[in-house]
Amino acid sequence: MFQKLFAVIAALTALVPAMAQSDTAPTTIIHAGRLITEAGQPARGPSTITVRNGRIASIADGLVAPATGATLVDLSNRTVLPGLIEMHSHLTGDPGGDYRDEAVEPDEWGVAIGTRNMLRTTRAGFTTVRMPGSGAEAGMVLRRATAENILPGPRILTSGPAISIIGGHGDVSGFRPEVNAVLSGNNTCTGPAECAARVREAGRRGSDFIKITATGGVLSQQARGLDQHFTNEEMRAIVAAAHGLGMHVAAHAHGPRGIEAAARAGVDSIEHGTFADDAALAAMRANGTAFVPTLMAYTGIRERLGTGVYTPQVEAKVRETLAVVGQAARRAHDQGITIVFGTDAGVFEHGRNAEELALYVEMIGMTPTEVLRSATLDAAELLGMENEIGRLAPGYSADLIAVADDPLTDIRALEAVDYVMVRGQPIE
Repeated sequence: MFQKLFAVIAALTALVPAMAQSDTAPTTIIHAGRLITEAGQPARGPSTITVRNGRIASIADGLVAPATGATLVDLSNRTVLPGLIEMHSHLTGDPGGDYRDEAVEPDEWGVAIGTRNMLRTTRAGFTTVRMPGSGAEAGMVLRRATAENILPGPRILTSGPAISIIGGHGDVSGFRPEVNAVLSGNNTCTGPAECAARVREAGRRGSDFIKITATGGVLSQQARGLDQHFTNEEMRAIVAAAHGLGMHVAAHAHGPRGIEAAARAGVDSIEHGTFADDAALAAMRANGTAFVPTLMAYTGIRERLGTGVYTPQVEAKVRETLAVVGQAARRAHDQGITIVFGTDAGVFEHGRNAEELALYVEMIGMTPTEVLRSATLDAAELLGMENEIGRLAPGYSADLIAVADDPLTDIRALEAVDYVMVRGQPIE
């Protein structure tokens, strides 16, 4: 009996310093000259944000003097707003490399490249990054490194390797058969049962969500088209297994029938959506599927077209997509389908992500407020993190950025970010 009593006393005693530490945790006071707390709400004038333990403790009107011992961040000549959310970035890859490098570079190289790229991305104003498709462990290593404040960078959500069909986009190809066999991972499947198993294995590895290659891809080394890969039954099995484990599904999809089938199967987002036709968009609208246009990907491939970077079969697919870039996304927006911000960084240089924002205005016809919402509130909702990120409010993660001009007037103001904070930590 006395042993149990002593154990309780010891536990309570241990809590005392921890509670005291919470009450006296370091405080950061941010003076904002203009404050956008969330897209769609009127901007506020001079405001004071109090940050403690990585979260927003309070927001007050006016520039309140900091208490003794608090750190002051003076952004009184800047517009402060929520950190941006990048929903499609391949942090562990760079554009323009030879596809054959895959046969000689170790998996660990992706972590080195990713360490550099995630810092570039964060400095560009993106405080949360979703990685749809990466090496088996690289994305998870980067996720942990930023979460534990070992490396500076954004909050990361990763799918690990995309789930693909054998010989399709996302499977290794372009080498001798024995080399393909060595490089291929355990990410392909045939039939509903095996595809559901791939999802559960990804969940066991620690994936935050699932990416599937519902159609062919532009940069893979096949010349057999860009439409549906998985069967309808396989896609339904993938979605059911993922949703059962609390994970959303992002579907790489270019061709119209693959987009339509993926939307009917219940995927949460269509990535690229290049050739979406009326039937495909109707399926997306009926099923509440978000559209992630990745328009900067087309900028990246256009800049490298004819330079010898791409093989002939890839160049043919590049030209096919460039002929219609942005058209499907514009029709989707006109029909009320939610457009969520994502760029496919890695197909172009990391750090240029914010250039996509202006393309939504110019090519899709969105207003600056709609664009900002796509990269904050709507992205947070797709991630299931709308109570954590995407707006500035007490209790939310202290993820914020500052720019000189007004992004609600000129969205290009977000291409020049002056200050970034992630989870209450400034990014230098």
